[in-house]
Amino acid sequence: MNLLVLSRNPELYSTQSIVNAGRKRGHYMRVIDHMYCDLIIDKGKLSVMYHGEIIEDFHAVIPRIGNTATNYGSAVVRQFEQMGVFSTLDHESLLRARNKISSLQLLASQGIGVPKTVISNTSYSIPDALDALGSMPAIIKLEKGTHGIGVILAEKRKQAETMLETFHKLRERVLMQEFIEEAGGADIRVLIVDDKITGVMQRQAQAGEFRSNLHRGGTSFVVRLSEEEAITAKKAARIMGLKVCGVDMLRSKKGPLILEVNASPGLEGIETTTKIDIAGKIIQFCERNAKL
Repeated sequence: MNLLVLSRNPELYSTQSIVNAGRKRGHYMRVIDHMYCDLIIDKGKLSVMYHGEIIEDFHAVIPRIGNTATNYGSAVVRQFEQMGVFSTLDHESLLRARNKISSLQLLASQGIGVPKTVISNTSYSIPDALDALGSMPAIIKLEKGTHGIGVILAEKRKQAETMLETFHKLRERVLMQEFIEEAGGADIRVLIVDDKITGVMQRQAQAGEFRSNLHRGGTSFVVRLSEEEAITAKKAARIMGLKVCGVDMLRSKKGPLILEVNASPGLEGIETTTKIDIAGKIIQFCERNAKL
C-alpha cells in the first residue's frame, strides 16, 4: 500500500515510528506537511497539491495534526476523505475533540465521568461560578492549552478570582475544574486503536508539581486498568468518534474521570514505557480499511 502521513515535522518520534512501522510491513510511506497543502476544489473533482505536485494514488492517510494547525489540518483531512482516501482520523472528530468545552459537554451528557467543570463568560459572574464549583483548591485551564501549559492550581479562592479576572481581561477563555486530590498527581493514558486498548501507562508528576505531563518532567510506568476504567476509555473514544486516540483519565473516589480524549496522541511516551509497537497497530488499522 501507499500510505501518506500528514505531519509538520518528519523528524518527530511519532512520525518516524509510524513511517518505520509501515516500511517494515512493506508499504510505501511518504510524509508531507499539511500546512503546505493546496486544496483544489472543482465541480465533481477534488485534489490536493503539495509544492506544485498533485498528491494521488495513496490508499490511506495518517494525520498527525497539532493544536496550532487544527482548522486547516481538518480541511486537508476532509479533502482526502471526500476524494475517497481512508483516514485514520475523521475531520469532524478532530474538530470535536479539540474543543475542550464541547468535548466535556458531550462526554458528560453521555454518562461519562469528568471532573466537575464550571465555565464563565464574564468576569462579573466569577464569584457565582466559584460558588458553583465548590471547595478549593481548583484547577484553572486555558481552553487552548496543551502539554500542561496553561493549567494552573489555585490554592485559595482569592487567588482563583485574581487569575480568572486576569484571563478575562486578556480575553482568554478558561475552564474551572475541581481538584482531584486523591489522584496524587497521577493520571492514566490509554491508547486506543480501532476500538481496542493497545497500551496503558500511568504518568506521575514530579515532586512539588501537580501536572503529570511527561513534557513537564513527569515519569511513567505500566499499569493495569480495572474493568470499569477500560469500559469508560473505550466508550469515551466512541462518543468522540475517534478510532486512534489517547484517553487521559484520573482515578477518583467517584470512579474514573476523563480529562481529555486526544485526537493526535504522541507515541514516544507510551511506546517507550510499554514497549508495545503502537505505530504498527495503526498501520494494521490502515491495512484493514484502506481501499486498494
